[in-house]
Order: sequence, then C-alpha cells, then structure tokens
Amino acid sequence: MASDRVNVLVASPLEPEHAARIEAAGPRVSVLYEPDLLPVPRYPCDHIGVPPPLSAADLDRWAALRQRADVSFDFDWQAPADMAANCPRLRWVQGTSAGIGGFLERTGLAGTPLVFTTAAGVHATPLAEFALLGLLYFAKDLPALGRWQRQRHWQRYAVGQLAGRRVLLIGLGGVGRAVARLLAAAGVEVTGAARTPRHRDAPGVASFVTPDQIGQVLPAVDALVLACPLTEQTRHLISARELARMRPGAVLVNISRGQVVDEDALIAALSSGHLGGACLDVFETEPLPASSPLWQLDNVIISPHSASTAAAENRLLTELFTDNLQRWLAGRPLRNVYDRAAGY
Repeated sequence: MASDRVNVLVASPLEPEHAARIEAAGPRVSVLYEPDLLPVPRYPCDHIGVPPPLSAADLDRWAALRQRADVSFDFDWQAPADMAANCPRLRWVQGTSAGIGGFLERTGLAGTPLVFTTAAGVHATPLAEFALLGLLYFAKDLPALGRWQRQRHWQRYAVGQLAGRRVLLIGLGGVGRAVARLLAAAGVEVTGAARTPRHRDAPGVASFVTPDQIGQVLPAVDALVLACPLTEQTRHLISARELARMRPGAVLVNISRGQVVDEDALIAALSSGHLGGACLDVFETEPLPASSPLWQLDNVIISPHSASTAAAENRLLTELFTDNLQRWLAGRPLRNVYDRAAGY
C-alpha cells in the first residue's frame, strides 16, 4: 500500500463537511461519496435513514462505487451481508456503533476476513449522562412530583439523595468508564464488574468484581447500571434470579442491549414493586411493541434507543475514523478493532 490510493466509501448518511474531512486525512485518500445515493436521515446523525427511490442506473452507480472501495465508512446500506462479495477490494469497515457483534453474527460478516472497527468511546458521554439522569430521576422521586403537578397538589416531602448510594456497574469499556467517572463525581460509590480485571483501577471505580461475583453484590447496591456488550455470556445476564436478589426499591438502568435483561422478568419485578424503577434505552424487541406493559408503568423511563445520539456524533465519528484511517495508511494498529473471539 506504499503509494497506492485508498478508496474510502461513505456507505451511510454523512454530511458533506465530514466527507471532506475524511478526504483530507491524507494525500492517498480518495473518498467515494455520492450523497444522492445514500438513505435520507430521519433525524440528526441517523446512520440508517430511509432508502432513496433509486433508478436502475442509480443502483448501478452504487454497485460501481462498492466495487472500488478499499475501506468503508459504515456498512453498506443496501446489502450489508453481501459486502465481502459486492466489494471485492474491501479490507476494512469502520462501524458507527460501539456494539456490532450481534450484527456481524446475524449477517455472517463475522465469518469473513474483513477487519471491523467499532465506534467505542464516541457515545460514552451522552450515555453516561443518560445513566445519571435515570438515577437522579428516581432518587428525587420525579414520578411523584409529576403526579402532584398534574393534580395541582402541594406537599412538602423529604427529598432523596444520590450521593452516598452504591451502584453496581456491569461493563467497564469506554461507556462504562465514562459512567464510573460521572457517578463518582456525583458522590456515588461504584462497584465495577467486568470479564477481565483490565479496568479494575479505572477512575471512579471504588471496587471491582468479576461476573461470577455479581450475585453476591446485588443485594448490597441501590442501583444496577448495565453498560456491557451483548455476547453469548451476557445474553439474559440479568434474569429473574438476579432481579430477585436486588434490594427492594432498587433501580435498574440499561444502556447496553435489551437482550442483556430478561424483559419479562423485569416487567414482573417492576409491576410487583420489588424494583423501584427502570431507566431503559434498549429493549429485547425494537421498536418496543405497543403491547408491551412497559409503556404503562409509571416507574419506567422509556428512551427509543436514542440516548447515545448526540448532536456532535457525526463529528466525533469522523474524528475517530480519520485517526484510524491515518493509522491504516501508516501501517499502525487500528483503534477499536472488533475481537471475534470476545464478541466485541
């Protein structure tokens, strides 16, 4: 690759100024960017969007771009599972999500020789802020305040305090470490849980446990925050058994993946009053079905898998990608390489 040009395909919606920044990553970079062939975003920083009504000639143009791509910013919007076949020169795909393991398995891409990198770290701050929001929401009993406001009811009460509470944080990757720092700054005692002790000394983590010790810790904490990747080991990691071990009135926050929690068991624990509340950005089925009892529960915050979508996301994604692209051009190790064995 010493003097060859590197064709970079922009395969999902991205603003022109960010495509220009990718092109400026190096003199060997040539960006394949045809925004009229890309889906139309439904909201800022949407990397799925609504597929455009393309003619046969337009589809041929898109196919020709794919065939030239050495590197791709995101997965092909049209046929992601066929990228290895449709993009014969392709060697590396930069994802726009931190959690791509399930997607790679479903599409069969995990079985290809392509290199994948994730967007780990890009969404850490907004997700950490969402976790803090959920914990404060229940600590300050905003559900009761909302009811009283609707009833025009004035009643003095003793407000709860987040500082001094204990939280079990499962997952100490980029998102988990951001959560730990923010919660510790708010006076929360954070126990971190992770598969390896690599981040046991992360800022904000007061104590560390391994996954097999989670059940021992749950009865002693006021809240559980999930920030782990979805793997075969974490699927339904939190089941009825773990929820039963949580102390009455405890709160669960999920900024991970919906399948990490047994949703039926969670609904039962919330409906019975055993859990004090849940702050959920992710669900086992998305969009959350209209028939789900979660919609009707006053002690649940429902976010449509949008807690990570900050206005600055595309700028941050572009910064990560251009740094990785410069590493690729120089033959240096990439950041956030997907580990097939670990599943993240």
